Amino acid sequence: MGSERQERMKALGMRLRGLRAEAGLTGALLAQRAGVGQPTVSKVENGRMVPSFDVLDRLSRALGLDDSSAGEVRDLLVAIEAAADAGLVPDDGGVAGAVLDDAVRSARLVRSFQCVVLPAMLQSAEYARHVFQSAPNSTPETVGRAVAARVERQSVLYEPGRESVFVLTEAVLRTWPGTPTLMLAQLDRLLAVESLSSVRLGVIPWRRAVPVLPRLGFTLCDRQAVVIEAFTGEQMLTDVADVAAYEETFDQFERAAVFGDDVRGLLLRVMREFRDLGDTVTQ
Repeated sequence: MGSERQERMKALGMRLRGLRAEAGLTGALLAQRAGVGQPTVSKVENGRMVPSFDVLDRLSRALGLDDSSAGEVRDLLVAIEAAADAGLVPDDGGVAGAVLDDAVRSARLVRSFQCVVLPAMLQSAEYARHVFQSAPNSTPETVGRAVAARVERQSVLYEPGRESVFVLTEAVLRTWPGTPTLMLAQLDRLLAVESLSSVRLGVIPWRRAVPVLPRLGFTLCDRQAVVIEAFTGEQMLTDVADVAAYEETFDQFERAAVFGDDVRGLLLRVMREFRDLGDTVTQ
């Protein structure tokens, strides 16, 4: 199924590249007109990234496609999604993460709720390495590539015109891989990211009841799609009703979370506890 999906990704990329050539546009100019990054255009055209439906619509409008051509490329994207095994799409080599990272890369508004693992966009390289190593069929080579790609995609946090809202349960901060030192570095990164004007980081303290019993983590990309994370892969939902339901659930978690000074105080308290724990923990 993975090879079939890859072929369809290449077909979409080739068609878009041909349409861009017909329109007489460079990749940089198309990216500017569509309001997306130039790397996004390059990756889509080379079959290395699946665009969200929102990004594809932006590209179609920027290319000035008629209804027939716009429908053609949209059908190609639908076919890519259909090629996923029951909606679960493994990354290259069986390492999960590509669908989520690419969907986030192309979105202007990202809202992520997590109850066990830190959001992909907030993970340090070492934390991400543990995440990818736990995926089925992972190898040192695929893990290394996945970690590098994830860290590179995190640059979107610093791009103007983007907004990111992350809501975690306190359990996420206390569910840790590796060593306490790894988590100290990870928590320090959370403090740095929390200070960005484009980012809102909230935590639901363990002393506060959750409004809905969380079963899994999910990420809303714009108002077009939601990516649900599982051990074996990721499921992207684009149905309007599905997205609306997850938006409502996210709003409930967001209202239960603390932000600003409260979340910084919580992060500092957890960091003190990890320092006390030290590196004496045996793995």
